[in-house]
Amino acid sequence: MSTSRHLAAGNLRSIVFMLVAVGFFALMDAVLKTLSARYPVLQIAALRGMTAMPLVLLYIAWRGAWHTVFKVRWPLHLLRGVLGIAMLSLFTLGVRELPLSAAYTLFFISPLLITMLSVPVLKERVPAAHWWLIGIGFIGVLIALRPSGDDLQSGFVTVGGLATLGAALCYAVTAVAGRLASRTDSSESMVLSMMVLMSVGAGALAWSDWMTIQRSDAPLLLALAITGFGGQLAITEAFRHGQASAVAPFEYSALAWGLGLDWLIWQTLPASHTWWGAAIIVGSGLYLVRREKRITEVHANAEHP
Repeated sequence: MSTSRHLAAGNLRSIVFMLVAVGFFALMDAVLKTLSARYPVLQIAALRGMTAMPLVLLYIAWRGAWHTVFKVRWPLHLLRGVLGIAMLSLFTLGVRELPLSAAYTLFFISPLLITMLSVPVLKERVPAAHWWLIGIGFIGVLIALRPSGDDLQSGFVTVGGLATLGAALCYAVTAVAGRLASRTDSSESMVLSMMVLMSVGAGALAWSDWMTIQRSDAPLLLALAITGFGGQLAITEAFRHGQASAVAPFEYSALAWGLGLDWLIWQTLPASHTWWGAAIIVGSGLYLVRREKRITEVHANAEHP
């Protein structure tokens, strides 16, 4: 009984951290959307890394983890860095063209993509029922995109929709690469390498079109640093203390944040087809997490009767 209570307490703490993390990241995305109207997307990706760097360095010093940040598998870190630049640039392009809530709806396909990639990369076994759920999730994406609709802003061929799907794919590959790296490398090394590569790589790519930073945007850059760093810390704590199956579903609270920010800042709400697509994608994702939890419990009971 004490073990169950301890596990429940850990899950509750992790859920709170996950809700905080999602809130931070949603606010960061609102800043990205605002900045995307003034600066190129690659420059914004570089600024994301540059503004967070001082906080990351202070955090590593506070943790006394300098001895862990250089013992890394560089090929995986370089891959994550390249994908991180592509992901943030594509997502910024997506939220520039779409409401936050619509972009989140499409981005929610990433957990299903991670499940797909876990088979060839992580050599995990995915039950047949999970493939059905993945297929249903993709149907939800098609509904959210509405390929036959007359509204070009939310149609299948628009830059915003395709860019967001590209960002989701980059995120899924980054997550799988992160799982591989985490087997030997510290979380501090993964965060630091991502920020360094994003700053240097995106900065080099954006240099030819670099625009002078307006002094009036300093508060936005400060908010970008704080929200991004705060979200990273919170999500790390969320998965450190609780079961992934209990914590992961609360990532979908981002949709509520997206709706609220869309209405408060831009006075917009998604069209009805986006709601239907979101319901299907989130429903399939939640059911996938629930089935994973059941399978894990069955295996645990079989190993410890």
